[in-house]
Amino acid sequence: MQIADMHCDTIERLLRCQRQGVDQGLRENDGHVDLLRMKAGGYCLQNFALFVNAGTCEDPWEEVCLLYRLYREEMERNSDLIAPALGVEDIAANAASGKMSALLAVEEGAVCKGDLAKLRRLYEMGVRMMTLTWNYQNELGSPSHYCTMGKKVRPDVPEGLTECGREFVTEMEELGMIVDVSHLSDAGFYDVLQTAQKPFVASHSNARAICPAARNLSDDMIRKLAEKGGVMGLNFYADFLESVPAGKPNPGSLESIVNHARHITDVGGMEVLGLGSDFDGIDTNEAIPHAGRMKDLWESLHRAGYTESQLDRIFYGNVLRVYQETLG
Repeated sequence: MQIADMHCDTIERLLRCQRQGVDQGLRENDGHVDLLRMKAGGYCLQNFALFVNAGTCEDPWEEVCLLYRLYREEMERNSDLIAPALGVEDIAANAASGKMSALLAVEEGAVCKGDLAKLRRLYEMGVRMMTLTWNYQNELGSPSHYCTMGKKVRPDVPEGLTECGREFVTEMEELGMIVDVSHLSDAGFYDVLQTAQKPFVASHSNARAICPAARNLSDDMIRKLAEKGGVMGLNFYADFLESVPAGKPNPGSLESIVNHARHITDVGGMEVLGLGSDFDGIDTNEAIPHAGRMKDLWESLHRAGYTESQLDRIFYGNVLRVYQETLG
């Protein structure tokens, strides 16, 4: 079993711990993702998002640079286990030398402040994927719901990409940086679909037909993403997997993840599905509480009727195909 996970927020969690005086590192920690559990679980690739909450930091650009410095420190400190990858050739070379790969992403296009020069600088730093928004409107477009100081205040946002956002999509594709539509409004998704010339991804989004969260994709969006050659990553956040009555606990279950997987592949085909755990950015899903338990998901999907060949595509093959087609 090999694993390519398109999204985790581990670097931001480590920075928060550092600021609180708590000693946590990427090699081993008490969060969802660390290198020892990844290695034991069969990971070949983890996308590490530099997540910036633009609503609670003074300068999103400075914050993403702080996160980047921490990421680089952890890569250097753990170079015996993992190495950065800028494309699929690096992933293959790292694997040949017995190392896992780290692909760098940014979660929140506001870090660029609408400046293409900053986008190019991120590419030079090694960033190969970026969500255009998080939960705030920014220079590039509108999210699936607005937040004010971390609280959702308006769902079902009608606005999409700005003209600047369209320019960013074009520039990202020219650079070889993957456009990520997770967190983007529905209108924004269709604007990307119209603007993009290459496959794009929804790195950590589920199926809205199974769980009606605004962050999940509609069936039409799943089909259009598949037609574009893109991929979406199963998100393990329980509230994006299953709706429960207010006040009722939602600990998460493997069955709910399998339900989303089955629906997504029924609607969009086997090539559209990957993994996007959202580890360290979500409340713990008790059924799959950390990176060392991914085998449980493999076995649940296998029992549900997926063949080993199909699971290979879901767990890493589809993601690497998109990276092959999009990264410069």
